[in-house]
Amino acid sequence: MRVLVVGAGGVGSAFAGIAARRGSFEHVVVADYDGDRASRVAEAAGKGFVGVTIDASDEASIKALLDVERCDAVLNAVDPRFVMPVYRAALDAGVTYLDMAMSLSHPDPELPYERTGVKLGDEQFELAATWEERGLLALAGIGVEPGLSDVFARYASDRLFSSIDEIGVRDGGNLIVDGYDFAPTFSIWTTIEECLNPPVIWERDRGWFTTEPFSEPEVFTFPEGIGPVTCVNVEHEEVYLMPRWLDVGRATFKYGLGEEFIDVLKTIHLLGLDKTKKVQVGSVEVSPRDVIAKCLPDPAELGHLMHGLTCAGTWVKGTGVDGAPREVYLHQVVDNDWSMAEYGAQAVVWQTALHPVLALELIESGTWTGAGLLGPEALPADPFLELLSTSGAPWSIEERSAS
Repeated sequence: MRVLVVGAGGVGSAFAGIAARRGSFEHVVVADYDGDRASRVAEAAGKGFVGVTIDASDEASIKALLDVERCDAVLNAVDPRFVMPVYRAALDAGVTYLDMAMSLSHPDPELPYERTGVKLGDEQFELAATWEERGLLALAGIGVEPGLSDVFARYASDRLFSSIDEIGVRDGGNLIVDGYDFAPTFSIWTTIEECLNPPVIWERDRGWFTTEPFSEPEVFTFPEGIGPVTCVNVEHEEVYLMPRWLDVGRATFKYGLGEEFIDVLKTIHLLGLDKTKKVQVGSVEVSPRDVIAKCLPDPAELGHLMHGLTCAGTWVKGTGVDGAPREVYLHQVVDNDWSMAEYGAQAVVWQTALHPVLALELIESGTWTGAGLLGPEALPADPFLELLSTSGAPWSIEERSAS
C-alpha cells in the first residue's frame, strides 16, 4: 500500500515512526506546509518514506500529489479546518480516506445550548452517498478518541452485552509537563474547538442535543493508578458516530480536564481569544486562536518533559449476554516514559497515531472493507483488537459494579 500522510506534526510524525517499525507499507509520503519538517520526519522513518511540501487547504494540489505518488490511501493528520479539502481530494483521486477528527461543527445560532446546528462530520456525510456509489471507503475518526473508543463500543455490543443502556467515552490521565504552568499535551487549536463548543449528548428518545460547556461534572476513577479525575461533557465525534451503527440508549463523551485547565479555557473564551475570524492588529490580520496556538509550546516537542499516564476508554452499561446487569470500562493506558523511550513520541500523540496504522493494515489485507463514509464501529472489532494486542500498548476490560 502507498499512503499519503497530510501533516508532519506530532501525530503525523508518530504515525511514520510506528509504520516504519511495523514495516506496514510499501511507500509513505509525508506532506506538510513546512517541507523541511516533512523531510525530517521521512528521513527519521527511513527507507520507503519521502517528505514533500503541501498546502492542506489546496484541494487540487493534494489530488495532484495523490496521482503523482500513485497513492492508495490518504491519512488526514492536520487539524479539522482542513478535513474537507483533503476529503474531497481523496474522493476525486479515487483513494481510501482516513481521518482522526471530522469536519467542523457550527452551533445553532438561536439555541446553542439546547439543539445542534451543523454537527461534527455533517459536511462529510453530505458526500457519503457519492463515496458509496463509487465503491470507495472513507473511514472517519480512527485515532484514539474517536477511533479506538468506537472499536471498543462495537466489541462491547457484539461480545459483552445483549442490550446497551449507555456508552460513555471517558478520557483522563495524570500527565505533567516539567517547567510549564500551562502546556496542553494535544493541539490547543483542536482542544479549544472541542471544549468551548456546546457539548453534545445522544438519547434514543430525544436524538442529539447540546448542553453548556463543561456540564455534568462527574468523578471517574481511571485504572492503573491514575485514580479519580473530574470529567465534564465535551463535544466529540463518538456521540455522533456510535448511534448511527449501534443500538444504544444514551451516548456521552467526557474529558478529564481538571479545574485549572477549565479556568484557562473559560478565560480564553471570555476574552474572545478562542475566535478564528481574523482581526486587524496594526498592519496585519491575525486569528486570535492562531496566536494562542503560536504562543504555547508545540505538544509534539514536549515529550521529554512529560511524565505519567494517559488513558482512553469506553464505559458501557447495560444487560450482559447472560441477562444480568453489567458495567465495564474497556481502555488503553499508555505510559509517556515508555512511548518516548520506544518511539520518541509523547503518549497522547503516539496513542492517536497508532490506530490509523492498524486500520490501514486491516484495509490492505482486505479484513476491513466497505464503501461510503463509515465510523470505526461500522466494522468488525475483533481483528482490530487482535492487532492492538501486539502493539506494545494492549487494551484491557475492567469490570465495574453494575448500578
